Amino acid sequence: MLLQLEFLLRLIIAGICGVMIGYERKSRMKEAGVRTHFVVAIGAALMMMVSKYGFDDILGHEGVGLDPSRVASQVVSGISFLGAGMIFLQRQHVKGLTTAAGIWTTAGIGLAFGSGMYFMGAGVTLIILAGQKLLHRQFRWLAFPKSEQLILQMENEPDLVGGITRILMDKNISILNFHAEKMDKEAAYIEIYMQVKVPGSYPGTELLSLIQEIPGVKSVELQ
Repeated sequence: MLLQLEFLLRLIIAGICGVMIGYERKSRMKEAGVRTHFVVAIGAALMMMVSKYGFDDILGHEGVGLDPSRVASQVVSGISFLGAGMIFLQRQHVKGLTTAAGIWTTAGIGLAFGSGMYFMGAGVTLIILAGQKLLHRQFRWLAFPKSEQLILQMENEPDLVGGITRILMDKNISILNFHAEKMDKEAAYIEIYMQVKVPGSYPGTELLSLIQEIPGVKSVELQ
């Protein structure tokens, strides 16, 4: 009975650590939140305990040989399918990688608690939370260039596109590709789909304001 109570304690602690990581993800409006991380942590801890202690009743029987790491190893590979479902492409950017990695690591934390490695599981939880908080801050040395997709509606003037290009280049923004379509039969206005490379520290709202202030631009949208 005491051993079963310890197993229950392991599950509870694993679930609490999963909730902590899930809360951090949900506070940033990510795909997997509190409940997902909670269930993953408890499920992984349960599988670890089943792997280690679930076959005690048949140990010692003739012809029976067990590998206690086999179930745990399948958790590590199996949880990858859950993480893969959270990764998607949006606006030319891959989204969900950090959340998928967090689900995978949360499973590892559950395995640690399930095997009785309390300090290891708690330590990794604190490291993950501290790292997420720290790395989400705006550091110049972590500001990588990013690409943005713009849709511009503007007057059909030959020099206007060149003027926009010069203004963007002055801000260290380069055009990766674009194409134009006529909006009406008279061709008074055209619609331009433009992909640009923006410095990592340059906010998208400032980019919209910069283009919107250009004479001849009717509207601009950031996809």
